[in-house]
Order: sequence, then C-alpha cells, then structure tokens
Amino acid sequence: MAGDRGEASGGSPQRGASSRPAGSRDRDRRGDWGGGGSGLRRATKNRALVRLLRLLARCPPGWRAGAARLLGGAWRRGSARRRRIAAANLAYCFPGLTGPERARLLEDHFNSLGFGLIEVALAWYADPAALREVVRVDGREHLEAALAAGRGALLLSGHFTTLEIGAARLGLDAPVDGVYRPHADRSMERASRDGRQRFGGLLLDRADVRGMLRRLRDNRAVWYAPDQDPGPRHGVFAPFFGRPAATLTATARLARASGAPVLPFRVERRDAGRAWRVVIEPALADFPGGDEIGDAARINEVIERWAREAPEQYLWVHRRFKTRPPGEPDLYGG
Repeated sequence: MAGDRGEASGGSPQRGASSRPAGSRDRDRRGDWGGGGSGLRRATKNRALVRLLRLLARCPPGWRAGAARLLGGAWRRGSARRRRIAAANLAYCFPGLTGPERARLLEDHFNSLGFGLIEVALAWYADPAALREVVRVDGREHLEAALAAGRGALLLSGHFTTLEIGAARLGLDAPVDGVYRPHADRSMERASRDGRQRFGGLLLDRADVRGMLRRLRDNRAVWYAPDQDPGPRHGVFAPFFGRPAATLTATARLARASGAPVLPFRVERRDAGRAWRVVIEPALADFPGGDEIGDAARINEVIERWAREAPEQYLWVHRRFKTRPPGEPDLYGG
C-alpha cells in the first residue's frame, strides 16, 4: 500500500535514530495521496482523486504511458517539496551519476509515480480477469510451501510505485492481509479499504502488532513493507545504498514471535505499463539471526537490490533518511 509506513513496533525504544527535524512528524501524518491546505480542501481533492482513479481504471492500455507522463509531470511541476526530496535522495544514493543522469532519473521517477496512480486504479477497480491476464506471478511455489508448513508467511516488500497492483494480483490466488496506515480522510479511507480488501484479504493497522501475529498464527500470508523511516524510537541504523538509514526492527521480531518465514516479493512494471511481473523469492535463510542491526541490514540489502534494478520505480519522494545519526545534517533542508 503505497505511501504506508508499516511502522509496527511493539517494544521498548531501540537503538538508532536520534535527530529528526521539528515538525516532520505532522507532515508525515498526511494521507497516502493527500496534499497540503485546509481539511476541507484536502477532502475535496481526495474525493476528486477517487473519481479520477475510477476513470483511470478504464484507460486503454495504449494510453497508459501518455497518461502516466501527464500525471507524473503535473506532480513534478506542482510539488516542489516532493521534487526536492526525491532529488536529495537520488544524489545521496547515486553519487556516481552525473547531474544530467540524475535529472533524467528524477523525471523517470515522477513518470513512474504517474503509472503508480494508474496501477492503484487497476488494483482497486479493474476486472479480476483483466488483472490475471496482465500480471504474471513467478515463485508462487515458495508461498505455497511456506503456508503448507502451517506458520503463515510474512511477505516482505518495499515501497515501490508498482506495489498496489502486485498485492492485488497475489490476492486473486489466495487472501493476502496487508499492513497499512489508515487514511485521515474518510472518503479516501473507504475507497482504499474497499479496493484493497475486495479479494478477501484484510487490512491491519500498522500499530496492530497483535493483529499481525494473530493472522500469521492463523496461517495467513501478511504483506509488510518495513522500508520507511520509523523515527527515533523504533529503529536501528543499518546500511541502505551505503548510507546509514533508520530501519525498523519489527520484521525480525514478528518472524521470531510467530515462527513465520519471511519471503521477499517484488513487482516489476514491463512493456510501458502493459504488463507486470510479481516475483516471490525463497524464504530468507537463517532469519532472524541474533543481531538486530544485522537483521535490519539484510532487509535493506534485499530492497536495495530491487531498487538498483529499477531505480525509477522506487518511492524516492519519501524522506527515507529523515532520521539522522547524531551530528549529521538534515538531508532535506528542514
């Protein structure tokens, strides 16, 4: 669920992050797609967005690339803050790129965000038969083997712009429960819950650790994306693109408490938005280990590998490095 933070904690404060700009938490509490302005204006925008998603679900395949460029270009031009965040992330994570190369990647990323809106529309409103036709699933046997063992399965992913359509496609084969952040706007929350639960999976609030454990102990597959900055209380610093990134420790704790295997899965956009591929990888071996920083680093390694393969499809508009090690400057300019 795009833009959700997946901040399951369920424990005492952990080692890690200490420095976070004032006011950043309030900005991060805005909804997945909500903007600034008054509550009434945001609600109006969100209702319009729901109507737009319904229209985009009917967008002919040959028009999707053009529509994505229009949507992404409008977002890039209209949100200086998100553009600045994404540019800072790309400079920090890809120091070897030239300025023109990073500028092209930034443009490609916003085009991918435009595609992401179309994919949300397809995930929530498209005919299930159409989803089966355009989204291929590889590695399903790994999930089936995990569930056959009777301890559930923790499906590990990251915040990629393609995530909604991949999660929906998985739910067509068997119910997959998702961890998400409830939306502050009622119309958007209703639309997201209806869209994400229409194939039988349930949504779990990111704070509902007991609920996650119950679902795993009921031998369910639970989708979980731990790759957003958890703030100073629930993370440790682990490498991500060679940089210290505050990283949740909850993945290892959920796996340890439930006995569920952790299966990485990713979603690839192909053929200019005409097709997608979901890849379920084998369960992580010997996970969790005995070191929470080492466990967090393994999670980051998996997500970094995917992000390097398709960098434009990762969610660079999120302030992944907003929590800084002591003495390190704010990466995003406050």
